[in-house]
Amino acid sequence: MIIVKDPLKEDFRVFLSFIWEQINLPKPTKVQIDLAIFLQHGPNKICIQAFRGVGKSFVTSAYVLWELYRDPQNKIMVVSASKNRADNFTTFALNLINTVPELVHLKPKASQRQSRLEFDVGPALPDQTPSVFSKGIDSQLTGGRADIIISDDVEVPNNSMTVERRDALIERTKEYSAILKPLENSRIIYLGTPQTEDSIYNKLPETFTNRIWPAYVPTSEEVEAYGSSLAPLIRTMYDKGLYGVPTDPERFDEEELQDRRAEYGAAGFSLQFMLNTKLSDEERYPLKLKDLIVMPVPPLRAPIEVHWLPNPDRQLKDLPNHGMAGDKLFSVASHGNEFDEYQLRVMAIDPSGRGKDETGYAVGFQLAGNVWVPEAGGLTGGYEPETLQVLAKIAKKHKVHCIVIESNFGDGMFAKLFEPFLNREHPCTIEEVRHHTMKEMRIIDTMEPVVSGHRLIVDPDVLSKDDQSIQKYEPSIRNSRSLFYQMTHICREKGALRFDDRIDVMAILIAHFTELMNQDSKRAAEDEYMRLMDEEFLKFIDSAGGTGGSRGNNTWVDT
Repeated sequence: MIIVKDPLKEDFRVFLSFIWEQINLPKPTKVQIDLAIFLQHGPNKICIQAFRGVGKSFVTSAYVLWELYRDPQNKIMVVSASKNRADNFTTFALNLINTVPELVHLKPKASQRQSRLEFDVGPALPDQTPSVFSKGIDSQLTGGRADIIISDDVEVPNNSMTVERRDALIERTKEYSAILKPLENSRIIYLGTPQTEDSIYNKLPETFTNRIWPAYVPTSEEVEAYGSSLAPLIRTMYDKGLYGVPTDPERFDEEELQDRRAEYGAAGFSLQFMLNTKLSDEERYPLKLKDLIVMPVPPLRAPIEVHWLPNPDRQLKDLPNHGMAGDKLFSVASHGNEFDEYQLRVMAIDPSGRGKDETGYAVGFQLAGNVWVPEAGGLTGGYEPETLQVLAKIAKKHKVHCIVIESNFGDGMFAKLFEPFLNREHPCTIEEVRHHTMKEMRIIDTMEPVVSGHRLIVDPDVLSKDDQSIQKYEPSIRNSRSLFYQMTHICREKGALRFDDRIDVMAILIAHFTELMNQDSKRAAEDEYMRLMDEEFLKFIDSAGGTGGSRGNNTWVDT
């Protein structure tokens, strides 16, 4: 007996083209065909990021029908940011069943469920779970089981603009594992457009394979941001030198893309069409690890001139990196030969306020417009004697001249309690500061000129100990406790960070140095050079027996 294979079952591309023809749509574009190949042959856990308007939801709706066409016993759950969007996905699939003659056998029977919220296909056996059902990400997800979960645009601006919202969204998506049937061919498929650099699509477990289709072939400067996630179709175009060419000109030619760029703006276009979160967040997150200078901080005297240069051979790959994707740490490029003692040595403290806040502290030395940071971190607790004693010892260790304390909490009580501990260990001046402006704006306005101007010099131990100190926290909040995570993830939006204790105290420290920061390090180096030259000249005169003059009684007299 000859078995005739059904081409619609064998190849999803054939099925997709057939469906598009039945509903009078143009033939699938090469990007849509590439999406179809990945949907059919990709791993069981995948994430599809394709530019807005390419039709990834429509293609995946057809994929849902293809899976039901091949096996009507499949159970498929569709999840979106809003229940209405998920319902629209389900409705479109049901409309296709009712429209395409070849799918007539999948029409729900009179006794079966057949609404825009959920429906059964005709051959499906009776089951508590519908063949296809829709959920909003904030609804009760558990209660049914699924062979395939389609997570369609669960990340939108409203649920991803703050770290708390993103963390809550990630926790919701973790429920997929409880819903997915433990079968070899069970699948989770994410469809989405990232809204921030911290997108949940960038934080999916390593078991997921991410695939990205931007609207343009990336340039040589942009391609690194995609890493191994760039779709092979686009990578091939890139390898052929087709930089900046539209990837799907049949739907979005150059003129159409330029119109979209004008409509969305540069940042919006980079995010929605190029899917390049690194570029879109360049201005939104202004504090970068790459702008720091990492070198050991001398305890007493430091070079007046320090030079920054982010050469690849100076990248510090062994240090913990809690920055954004693609951000890097670099060691000092070089420094001048002139050294001097630090002009001011300061310790800043931000006492623990309430809840799970830490008491943040940072030590900084100022010299010729640069701030050298030998130690910074956070301590659990606030007013406890143990915490006060540790802070006093840190002040003594670094021989600070002054301690600056944030007094918003406790109305100065912390300074009063701390003073006896400090007097026993290291008597020095205590100053209190109080802030009334929006915290995020204040931190960025204070730190951006210093960081972007490469005037913040951090000891490598600060990075290592910062990473060590957060290991005691549970994994879900561990990174957000890091000073350098807080630094690189803060933006000018209220509530941008889940925790901000460590970056806030660093901003307090730098703000105290602001007036001295106006000094030009190069001018200071020149002044120091001239001072040393004068000393050498005077030594020469003395050694020559005063030929050119004398300094009797410390008075210089021309001869």
